[in-house]
Order: sequence, then C-alpha cells, then structure tokens
Amino acid sequence: MKRLALVTLLFLSVLVYAQQVKGKVVDALGNIAFADVVLKDTTGKVIAGTNSNDDGIFSLKSQKGNYEITISFLGYKDWKKQISITNTIDLGTITLLEDSENLEEVVIKSKTRVIQQKVDRLVFDVEKSVVAEGGNGIDILNVAPRVQVQNGTLEILGKGPSRVLINGRLSPLEGEELTAFLQGLNANDIKTIEVITNPPAKYEVSGRGGLINVILKKSKQNSWNNTVRAVYNQNKYNFGSLRNNFSYNKNNLSVVASINATKGHYRHTEDLQIQYPQNFWDIAIESKERTDNFSGRFQLDYQVSDHTSLGIQYLGNARKPGGFTTVTSTIFDENKQLDRFIENKGDNSINRKNNTLNFHAETKLDSLGRSISVDADYFNYNSKNDRDFTTEVFDNIGNSVGISSAALNISDQDIQNYSSKIDVNYPINKVQLSFGGKASFTTTKSNILFFDTLSGNPVLDPTRSNNFEYQEDNLAAYISASTNLNSKLELKLGLRLENTNTKGISEQTNQEIENEFTKLFPTLYVSYRKNDHHAFSFSYGKRIDRPRFSDLNPFRYYINDNSFGEGNPFLQSSFTDSFELSHSYKRNLNTSVFLNVTTDGFGVIFTSDPVAETQIVTRDNYITQYNYGISENYSFKANSWWQSQNSINILGYYSTFQKEIGAKPRNGVQARIASNNTFSLSEKSKFLVNSWYSSAYSGGLFSVGEMYSVSLGYQHDFKNNIKLSVFANDIFNTSALNNLTSVVDGVEQVYGQNESNRNFRISLAYSFGNKKIKVKDRNFGNDEERRRSN
Repeated sequence: MKRLALVTLLFLSVLVYAQQVKGKVVDALGNIAFADVVLKDTTGKVIAGTNSNDDGIFSLKSQKGNYEITISFLGYKDWKKQISITNTIDLGTITLLEDSENLEEVVIKSKTRVIQQKVDRLVFDVEKSVVAEGGNGIDILNVAPRVQVQNGTLEILGKGPSRVLINGRLSPLEGEELTAFLQGLNANDIKTIEVITNPPAKYEVSGRGGLINVILKKSKQNSWNNTVRAVYNQNKYNFGSLRNNFSYNKNNLSVVASINATKGHYRHTEDLQIQYPQNFWDIAIESKERTDNFSGRFQLDYQVSDHTSLGIQYLGNARKPGGFTTVTSTIFDENKQLDRFIENKGDNSINRKNNTLNFHAETKLDSLGRSISVDADYFNYNSKNDRDFTTEVFDNIGNSVGISSAALNISDQDIQNYSSKIDVNYPINKVQLSFGGKASFTTTKSNILFFDTLSGNPVLDPTRSNNFEYQEDNLAAYISASTNLNSKLELKLGLRLENTNTKGISEQTNQEIENEFTKLFPTLYVSYRKNDHHAFSFSYGKRIDRPRFSDLNPFRYYINDNSFGEGNPFLQSSFTDSFELSHSYKRNLNTSVFLNVTTDGFGVIFTSDPVAETQIVTRDNYITQYNYGISENYSFKANSWWQSQNSINILGYYSTFQKEIGAKPRNGVQARIASNNTFSLSEKSKFLVNSWYSSAYSGGLFSVGEMYSVSLGYQHDFKNNIKLSVFANDIFNTSALNNLTSVVDGVEQVYGQNESNRNFRISLAYSFGNKKIKVKDRNFGNDEERRRSN
C-alpha cells in the first residue's frame, strides 16, 4: 500500500474548488494521523488528496461530480467508496482494519502498538505503561528501547549522548538542566517516545548521538482540564514536588499554563583513587545537594482562519542547585603507610535562570498538505556560581596541622540568543518535499574571579581570574524528499547546509580566536518490505558535535587546592558518520546493526600533575572513534495479565588517539540486557518489575565497571479520578557508575558516583475537568543554542 501516494493539483486550481469532503480516520486503538486520502474521477485520474491530522480528521475540496475516494495507511486495508459530490459531504468516522499482508511498518503488538519500526525512527508507545503513572520523563526514558539514562547522561546505546525533542522540536537543554526538565515532566502526558538514530535533514545536525523525540498527548476541542500532582521522594534525604497543569481549548483559542515547584535535598557521593608515583590518594566526596527548582510556562495559540494560526509562548526556569560538600583525601606514602589527611569543606551556591520567548505562525497553502511555518525566538541564560571553601590538613593520627588555604571562587555566565527559522512542506506528485532555513546569533560572556580568603579578607588573585567573550553565528538551509518507488520500496533523501562563524576573546590570556566553516550534511533512508514476515531498512546520516559554550572558556574553576577544571578556546567541532541496517521479523522481533565513525572527537581528560599532586579536568580534540554493535528488541503478551518488553544490546568500541595525551586507547565490548514487565492484578491495579544489566567494558580513554538494577512499582486507580503510585528504584543500590578508570601520564585514576539512585517515590494525582481537551504544544526555534548554553 502506498503511504505517500498523493498526486496534487496546481495551487491556483484550488481557487475554483467549491465543495468539501471531510471525515475522521481511526482504528481499533484510536485516531490515525497521516492517513492518505485520495479522490479520483471516473477515469482513475487523481483529482485531490490530503492527509489526516493528529486527530485523524481530514478535509479536501473538489468540483461537483462522481468520484471514488480511497483512504489508506500502511499496515491497514484500503477503505474505498463511490461518492457523488453536489454539496459538502461528511463521511463521519471511518475505521481502518489491519492488513497482515502489508507491513511497511512492522508493529510489535499486544493490547497496544508497543513498538513501531518506521523508515527513519523506532516508536515506543508508553500510554499504557505503569511507569507513566506517577513517574516522570526520566522514568519513561529508562524503559524506552535503545535508550539509557545514567549519571545525568541521556544516550542512544551505541551512539553516545543524544539530543531530546519535545513534539518534534529540539529541546535547548543538556546535562543536569535537561535531566531537571525531564524529571519535572509528567510522564502521564507522554504518548510515545521516538528513537531517531539518524535524524532527517529538517533537524539541526548538532550532537552525534541522534535524537529522542518525546511526543505529548493531545485531546479534543471545546474542553478544559486541570491536573494537580504531589510527589514525595525519599533517599537519605528527601524532596517533594508539586505540579499543576491547566489547558483550555475552545473555538479558535488554545491556552496552556503550567507551574512546577520542587524543594528538598538528595545525597550525592563520589569517590576517586589516584595512584601517583610517590603516593596514593583516596578521595571521598559527600554532598547534600539542593533540588530547589521553580518553572512556569504559558502558551497561547489562536486560529486566525481555516488556514492560518498564530501563537506565542514563554518558558521560564529558576534553579538553585548546589549545597554543602565535604571532600576528604586520605594520603598514603609509597610504602602504603598512612601519611596525612586533607579535608576540604565548601558551600556551593548556584543560581541559574533562563527565559525563552517564541512567536510562531503557520499557514496551510492548500488541502494537499502544503504549508509554511515561521518561528522567531529570544533566549537568555544566566548562571551565578559561588564556591567558598577552606582546606585543613591533619597528620596521620588526626591532629590538625592547620588551614592551608581558603578561597572564594565566583563564576558568572550570561548568554543571549536571537534566532529565526522557516519550514515549508510542499508535496509534488508522488514526492513529499520539504525545505527551509534557520539563522541564529549567540553571544556569551563569562567572568571568573578568584579571591584568596586565608587572611580573613578577600584578596583578588588575577592569575586565577578571567573574562571570556564568545560569539557564534550560524546559518543553515535544508531540503528533504521522500517517495514510494513501488508498493514495497520507500526512499527518503535529505541535505542540510550549515555555515558557522565563531570568535572567542580571553582577557587573561590575551587571545582572540576566530573560526569559520561551511559543511554539507546528507541523510539517506531506504525501506524494503519483502513480505508479511520480513521488512528491512537502511539509513545513513552525517552530524556535527559542537562544544558547549563553557567548554571553550579557558578559565580555571577551582574545587579545592588540588582540583580544578579548565576550558579550551581551541576546541573544534567533531563529525560523525552513522550507518544502520534494521530487520523486523513477524511483527515481534526488531534487529539493528550499526556503525558510527567520529572524527576529531573531543572530550574530557582527567589528568594529574605527579609533582604538584593536582587533579586537572581538561578538554581536547584527541580521538577517532568507531562504535559498532547489534540491538535486539522483543515484546510479547504472554497472557491477559502479563506483558513484557525485552532487549539485548552488544556494543563494540574501537578508537585511536590522533594526538599524544599520555595515554593509550582502551577498546572492548559491552553487553546490556533489559527486561520490563507489567502484571495486571485487577482492572484497576498493576504491578511492575523492571531490571537491566550492563557488563564491564572499555572504550576510548576509559573503562567502566559492571552495573545492574532491579526496580518495583505499583499503581492503583481510585474513584473520582484519583491515582496512587509507588515506585522503589534500584532496590539493591547497584546501578551507580563505578570503576571509571583512566591512565594518563602514568597516573591511574579510578572514579565512582552515586546520585541517590536507590530511592522510593510515592505520587498522588487528581484530575478534573474534561480530560479530552485538545492542547497544541509547541517548542522553540532556538532550541539548539539554548541547549549548548547549559
């Protein structure tokens, strides 16, 4: 069956159309978006065509006459009807039936379509997941196929750190800011997760790890809804969250407003062992981290006419992480005898704010799917980080030798971004064509001040202070086209051109560094459906990984006397070529084989000065990486009360170092196995058992220890729209990063981290209003720049 079988009329001919044919397309599970609707005359000539929208609704216009209308969607039988158009015709609700002989999309099904393999992405349906009840975005991503969330890093397995989209638009956040956002996202609002290993040309090419698209639920018009949710999380400490979401949609007006607040603490621990030539350091870090966070969002959309809509959106966030940290270093001499202790205590005061304002306009040119959308955005990010610390030395029996240092390290960063983008969808005959462009202008200013406070009065140390200004301008244009070559073969091509100009100025080093380059980024997708048992797809994409703005700042940010990190203004972007071949068998087994090649790769290097006994975190372009592997995903419904989703991933890592950094590459193979199981105890009660295992492995500069996790959950629906859920995460406390080992300049460092992975969560939610309200959700046009600011 053809998915994009729409032959269109000339745009001017639309002006003479008088009559309308409309209806709604569904299946046994709900609305079908993007179903093909084709109108033919008595000779078989295509007169008009369109696609159903997200609610399954379609509408097209034609002159009076006798026609045949065909509605089709890949994986379903065609629906056909002879009609005579004299006036507007409402065909009502049209239900498509599945066709086992037509499998452009291979669907692993139980009660819902759990996993769908499309030509350029893997789609995971999470609406019925128990994890969604009372959970957040991170909880859902932890059970999505080929996705791993660990120690603040989100990645597609085998590809590395990945970008996140919300409803198809790139999220600007990364690192702990992205994690905080996803933790504040109500999992009940998530409909599907799309894992896009090779993103199409429409999306920004920044980030080597692919894209993870979070699709939020939508609902019907002329209704309103409000949901309030209280969540309590217990680790060694505790924190609570209160979330309220309001949505309203009537006639041509749609409004969304949300407020989220979190307050409390969690325990953060780190351990580091350093083997110097003359002694051994055992460092333990204990922190009581704040979770204080307040965010709000307001969105207004107005349907000006049947073809044009306008909207504005504001998103603001204020966070105060950080907390009191104690760093205890136990030092042994070359004979392994206890030599001394060093205790560093400091209060890390962090205040981060960001504001985003977006204007959006979209016009539908005709009933054939042609449209133009425009976004204009402003983004501001401000971060203030003050660390006040003292360092005290003790002899080997615990007597204080005295305070060796005291300091105040102040770090400020301010980022301004202006951007605009345009996207055009313009199907022609059998080709689905889209094109567009984007312009982005970013300025960032960083200020580092280091004060010596040992005397009791702060004294500025100019050798440890710096001002850094960085400017980046980016212009991009893309074109993408897809078509069905025949009933079994689908082809999609894309090309994106990006021009980048950067300029960095460091006051302390008196450096001014400029860089300019223009690159082409092609994408290719081929999907072949052999029969009802076998479907194949191949994809290729090229991407760029740009450094964060802070990574380019040649500042030194001191944690204590013996530890600091510094940026690198000479850091260059890296490039990745990704290849993937997938096969689906009998709707329940999906296999992918992939290879990713990264050149000019950059990353963190944990170095040490053996003489000064100092730990240094630096960044450099030093590596060429080859990541390869095979991924298997299998879902089944054993019976009416047990549903299971399982995956096996074998990942290989091979790398070479393109410059001398005093280390040798570590190459190896990793195995990661996951199983997520839901048991229906009754119509209103469900029990969840999730587990995963990751073997020890080596890759690049580091090797990593073995990790595994077992989590249990329970959810119950009460009357009056009240839901209770409890979740015990990592009950054996075995999922934390451990034995992260590197050897640079002959000094071995072994690192571990735990951010209260073992915790208990209880959630109570209450909804009122009309749950079927439809809410249009948009993100921003400057998402890439906002992401890199964090």
